[in-house]
Amino acid sequence: MSDNSTRQANDDGGSGPAARRGRPAGDRAGKRAELLKAAASVIAQEGYANTSLRKVAHRAGCTTGAVTYYFANKEELVTALAENRFDDFDAMLAAGRDRLDVRALLERWLLRTTDDPEFWPVMSQLLVHARYEPVFAAAIERRYARHRSELASLLAAGQTQGTIRDDIPADLLADQLGAMGDGWMMMFPIEPERFTQSRIQALLDAAITLIASPPDAPRRTGP
Repeated sequence: MSDNSTRQANDDGGSGPAARRGRPAGDRAGKRAELLKAAASVIAQEGYANTSLRKVAHRAGCTTGAVTYYFANKEELVTALAENRFDDFDAMLAAGRDRLDVRALLERWLLRTTDDPEFWPVMSQLLVHARYEPVFAAAIERRYARHRSELASLLAAGQTQGTIRDDIPADLLADQLGAMGDGWMMMFPIEPERFTQSRIQALLDAAITLIASPPDAPRRTGP
C-alpha cells in the first residue's frame, strides 16, 4: 500500500497501522480525554460505521494527524473509549464499597444519561461492534468479567449483611443485574420517551424486589 493509500485508510477510519506524528503541544491526558469525548459524540450521533478519524478530528477541532498521534487507528480509538466507559463503571462500584447501597448503585447505573446523554448510545454501538472484531471483543470480555466480579463481591457482602437474598449465588445475581442494565441500555436510544423518571423509579423498585432478602429471612453468619 502506498503512503497516500495508508494515509487515506487511516483518515477514513481504517484499522491499518499509522505512523505517529510529531508530538502535539499540551497535556497528553487532557488531549486524549478531549479526543475520546469527540469520538463518543460522533458515534452517538452518526453510529459506529459512519465514524472516522477525520470526523473525530473535525469534532475535536484538530487535524487527523493530531488524532493519529494519540490513537494509531479507529480500532485503537474505540478500544480506548470502551476502556474509559468501563472505568466509569468501576468507579461507580468502588463508590459503593464504603457504604453498601444496591439501590443507589443501580440508580447511578440507570441514570447515567443524566450527566452524559451519549453514554448509552455509545455503549450499545460498541457492544454491537464487538461481535465482529475479535480483538475488541476480547477487551470488552475482560472488562465485563472484572465488572461482574466486583458487582458479585458487593452483592455477596449484601448477602452477609442480610440485605440481599442468599438463595441464589451472588455471581448469578450479578449476571442478572448486568443483563437488566444492558437491556435498559440497548433500548434507551431507541425509545427514550419510555424511560420517564417515574418509570425509572419503578424499574429500580422491581430490581430491588427481585434481589432483596425477605424481611423474615435469617441473616447469614458466614460465607
